[in-house]
Amino acid sequence: MNRLSEKCAIFLLCLPGFLMAGSVVVPVLALLIAICLSAAAQLLSGSFIAWALLFCGSAACGVFPVLVCALPLFLYDALHERKWWLIIPAISFTANLSQLSTQQIICMLTGLAVTVIWYFRVEGLSQSVDHLKSLHDDITEKNLQLAEQNRRLFEAQDNEVHVATLTERNRIAREIHDNVGHMLTRSILQTGALQVINKDEKLKEPLAELKSTLDGAMTSIRASVHDLHDDSIDLKRVLQEMTEPVDNRFDVTLQYDAGEYIPGEIKLCIAGIVKEGISNAVKHSNGDRIDIIFREHPAFYQLLLEDNGHPSSAAGADGSVHTERKPLARGIGLRNMEDRAGSVGGRITFTQSEQGFRIFLTIPKGQES
Repeated sequence: MNRLSEKCAIFLLCLPGFLMAGSVVVPVLALLIAICLSAAAQLLSGSFIAWALLFCGSAACGVFPVLVCALPLFLYDALHERKWWLIIPAISFTANLSQLSTQQIICMLTGLAVTVIWYFRVEGLSQSVDHLKSLHDDITEKNLQLAEQNRRLFEAQDNEVHVATLTERNRIAREIHDNVGHMLTRSILQTGALQVINKDEKLKEPLAELKSTLDGAMTSIRASVHDLHDDSIDLKRVLQEMTEPVDNRFDVTLQYDAGEYIPGEIKLCIAGIVKEGISNAVKHSNGDRIDIIFREHPAFYQLLLEDNGHPSSAAGADGSVHTERKPLARGIGLRNMEDRAGSVGGRITFTQSEQGFRIFLTIPKGQES
């Protein structure tokens, strides 16, 4: 659109030269030829046809000298094509120079000078705009890269804090279990021994109350240690660590989409089933890929573990590897997974097909024991 408006301005510079012609038909015809050639050259810009049209238009100035008044228009198109020499044939108009008036020649030369100045000024401005756009794009890209690096840095820092928090919780739980738990256990045993050897009726009730208090404290300590231990389990990290030993043989992908709070029983169940599933794949699958997907939905948890091994490699009930396709048998590993799922109110299914072996587990929320 800019090129068209610029050519319209140049056309206005060329128009006085045509208006100075003595007749009407020839200038109008030359003007129409110039407009058509220039429009076609712009439409076919960058092609050999456009160059040929400009060359022919320049050469036609020798036949129709009045056409030289449109030479600034041809020059502008030739400059845009990066082939200014296409207007050199227009020099042939000098053979019929007498057919042009001095004013027309002055208009033509003025138009050429203005066209050259205009083109280079516009071209310089266009290059500056392109350079600014390039700088803007580079800055935008670098800002996006910086934002991404900052996001990764914050995630890494958050992950380090999270891991440190879980480690500290695990340490506290271990300290409570090893120190306070052992001392309470010893106190409970000593109190029980005192109850056995005590002969004083007045001490029976205080000793019973003491033992009851110690038993309650022990129960509370166990619950606290259990909760701390469960909170210290990072299920995503545990699943990632399980996949690392088999990376050399299997292409393992893990998709984890769950919230931060997951009951400890669910974590242990998921970790146990994934561990058993990977172990079975290593022992019995002839595939090269394992996909693990764990998602938390509003009402239930969902686990999918599958490999692309052929059914002929499925394990039988005795743990041996079949060499031909046989119905799926419930071995010890599969029964253990069923027991784990049942302990938290979940439902697990095993599917054997030409696409591989699939383990699918769903655990309703609020039904874990």
